[in-house]
Amino acid sequence: MSHHAAEALAPLAAVPFAKGHGTGNDFVLIADPEAAHVISAEQVAMLCDRHQGIGGDGLIRAVRTRDVAGAEDLHRAHPEAEWFMDYRNGDGSIAEMCGNGVRVFVHFLIDQDLIALAPGESVAIGTRAGLKRVALSENGYAVDIGSWRFTFAGQAEEKALDSLVETPGIDAARPALSVDMGNPHTVVALQQREELEAAELYTVPRVDPVPAEGTNVEYVVPSEPLVEDGIGRIAMRVHERGVGETQSCGTGACAAVIATRHWAGNVAADAWDVEVPGGVVRVRFSTGDDGAEHVELSGPAQLVAHGRIG
Repeated sequence: MSHHAAEALAPLAAVPFAKGHGTGNDFVLIADPEAAHVISAEQVAMLCDRHQGIGGDGLIRAVRTRDVAGAEDLHRAHPEAEWFMDYRNGDGSIAEMCGNGVRVFVHFLIDQDLIALAPGESVAIGTRAGLKRVALSENGYAVDIGSWRFTFAGQAEEKALDSLVETPGIDAARPALSVDMGNPHTVVALQQREELEAAELYTVPRVDPVPAEGTNVEYVVPSEPLVEDGIGRIAMRVHERGVGETQSCGTGACAAVIATRHWAGNVAADAWDVEVPGGVVRVRFSTGDDGAEHVELSGPAQLVAHGRIG
């Protein structure tokens, strides 16, 4: 580690951390029950650096919702959401939500004896995208991501496409559909696995128009047949805003299924399996208490290491 990095991380010296992942989407996790640590964007980027830090697509701090500036309304409306997932992208920028991250976050809370969760039970978690409920499921953890919307309202319903994406490795700009999952996504449909593999996602794709806060870009190839035995299947790669290519993106998988289902004419499926480089996550749809269509994401969560910073 460089002298500058050591100096910058000195206030966090000896702070315990864990390293975890959900289908390869990996995170540095820090428990901060007393809200004792203010972690700067520079410190996040150093901790997430894969060469001179711990390494991760992002950093997640476990802090009580009552102590989070800007979460006052959430705390008043949902006092049962004791814990808040303070999530940062690997470059230090703030992110609204992470579908893989919230599963790993709950697994971490259990590991740290901050919560207990029996099979079938759920826990309320505060995020910058609102309240999320996470339950133990047969394939790990299932999270109600909540409702969704098309980012550019009206256009998608009329045209099924609302933007163009230029990607190194793909010969021409491709049409895409923008989906808001509480964080922004742009889904690009590809026809062949060869195109999916050729996309050079170590550089930022050019999206036009780009949502105001930037966007995550998902590249999707549908299976043939698309639905078999009631299960829809697609393959996906993703360039995450503020990170680069990741092995998985939970909210991105949800957005990819929403776009694919829309393009296919709302084809019926009991569930959807999304194959990502890090594994498989499952997406289901249901009607929420608010009457809107909600998206449930389920998949594994693992902790692979514990240590101390510095």
